[in-house]
Amino acid sequence: MADVLEVRGEIERAIAGRTVCEQLRQVADRHPDAPAYSDPVEGGWATLGYAEARRRVLEIAAGFAELGLRPGEAVALMMVNRSEHVLADLGTVHAGGIGCTVYSTFAPEQVAFVAGDVGARYAVLGGPADLARWEPALERLPELRRIIMLEGAPAGDRFMAWDDFLDLGRSSLERDPAAVEARWRAVTAEDVVTVLYTSGTTGLPKGVPLTHRNVLYEVEATNRMTALPELGTQISYLTYAHIAERVLSLYLPLAKASHVHFCTDLANLGATLGQVRPMLFFGVPRVWEKMMARLLAVLATQPEEQQEAVRKAMAAGVAHVEAGQHGRTVTPEISAAYEQADQSLLSIVRGMIGFDRAEWTATGAAPLPAEVQRFYAGLGLKVIDVYGMTETTGAFTGNSPACYRLGTVGRAEPGVEVRIAEDGEILTRSPLNTRGYLSRPDGSGGPSGGVTDGLIDSDGWLHTGDIGTVDDDGFYRVVDRKKELIITSGGENISPAGIEGHLKEHPLIGQALAYGDNRPHPVAVLTLDAEVAPGWARARGIEASLAELAEHPEVLKEVEAAVAAANEKLARVQQVKKWALLGTEWTAESEELTPSLKLKRRVIHAKYADVIEGLYAC
Repeated sequence: MADVLEVRGEIERAIAGRTVCEQLRQVADRHPDAPAYSDPVEGGWATLGYAEARRRVLEIAAGFAELGLRPGEAVALMMVNRSEHVLADLGTVHAGGIGCTVYSTFAPEQVAFVAGDVGARYAVLGGPADLARWEPALERLPELRRIIMLEGAPAGDRFMAWDDFLDLGRSSLERDPAAVEARWRAVTAEDVVTVLYTSGTTGLPKGVPLTHRNVLYEVEATNRMTALPELGTQISYLTYAHIAERVLSLYLPLAKASHVHFCTDLANLGATLGQVRPMLFFGVPRVWEKMMARLLAVLATQPEEQQEAVRKAMAAGVAHVEAGQHGRTVTPEISAAYEQADQSLLSIVRGMIGFDRAEWTATGAAPLPAEVQRFYAGLGLKVIDVYGMTETTGAFTGNSPACYRLGTVGRAEPGVEVRIAEDGEILTRSPLNTRGYLSRPDGSGGPSGGVTDGLIDSDGWLHTGDIGTVDDDGFYRVVDRKKELIITSGGENISPAGIEGHLKEHPLIGQALAYGDNRPHPVAVLTLDAEVAPGWARARGIEASLAELAEHPEVLKEVEAAVAAANEKLARVQQVKKWALLGTEWTAESEELTPSLKLKRRVIHAKYADVIEGLYAC
């Protein structure tokens, strides 16, 4: 405990009194001409250096001040990942305001709730598609003074074009630069820098206020664990409504002077990886699964001799990564076999997919299936797990390239206390913890914080709601959500996530939900991977829609084999006795998944209640 508190003290002294505003000033002074943000344009990239980026941030801050934004007021943001998103957020903060990115998949009712709950006075939207989600809610948001549109601003006093907004800010800054200087210098470490909304597996999302101190502590802890060099390259593609993307591609670059490239469409991620060749890359499990599926599909088209060579090389990669885990030893034989495989094949494959310069590759938000992790290990990549929540400013445990154990979410981050409660729940205490969910007791709006809703106890321990274990070396494992454990009619406690992870190891299976609460045994509802299944079918001479494939005998036979393979890895009480394959894909838009691609179990249970009941009836 003394060591943890000592390290915490070191970090707190290092960030004492600092803000994101000061962090941007320092990086712009230190590396004025270094590339900061690059947007994709026809034929290449449009890039802003750090000094120019800061200048634009100050202009945006001046623009908001000119429009009437008061310190502590919120600006809602909805647009794809692009430089304007980051600049608008940082400009808001420099004006003393609070940036709040709203999930672009939220329905109008959810948009209205979030904008009202955070007390948004201004909004910056990307274009007509974003505005379509806001328009039905506007009459319920009388306090929303102005909507700034990057593209397609409608006529009317309530709307403003982005270019006009920039002109306003530019002239205001030129006229009175001291006013903006005073604004950002008045911001303190304890001020709220952003409010993020939990994507909500159940009920309405909750607003999580995070302070400058919260995010800069996370940046420093992450920096210590990753040991990444300055001036590295990275890709921003996950929504800024997700805490991981905010930390990694908005706040961390201000400490590392990283060059952030924006990928505006997930469909272009593969091409962007090849162009950018990032030094760090974070992906939720579904992203890693989809990339693996595409690689396997390509491999399946190669001659058998080539496939065998790849399998042999990947076996050497797996052995090397597994032997490098904490407490194990990389023998000279393992090292030599890996070096040969890497030089002859693995480094070439990593280069083809854009990971030849990657020094830190990680995953989080949900369990990564073991077979997916082993696949990337076969390529010589350590896709390591980290664990955290929006409420803990992101990760509070993590593996690192130098100290990792596969199948775990790593050790506590520097200066962070973590323990397992008597009922198995994971608890944590550190400067990363939010002070509470958004509270508006006077009904006036604004992120005052303070309602913990059972989140933080009187001793300062944050209750994660996750069940976990810890081994003798301090590596944590997350078993499942406390409220999502299945208790069968026989009294067995079963983790649905463990079952689902094994089911999804087969590339054909896109999503899986295990069910069995108060039932004699688990059953599963499955969907096909919409990218992999058509290619798999065509390779076998089958041309059909996704719905038709879900009923095709060959597909059903393959899925049956996948379920049997998963059951072999499960205890008898965990094994899936019946399953159903749906002809639709689960997405955030169709509401079976959260925007961060977690299962909305209650939604699925309700939506497919007849399917589940049918599995127990037959």
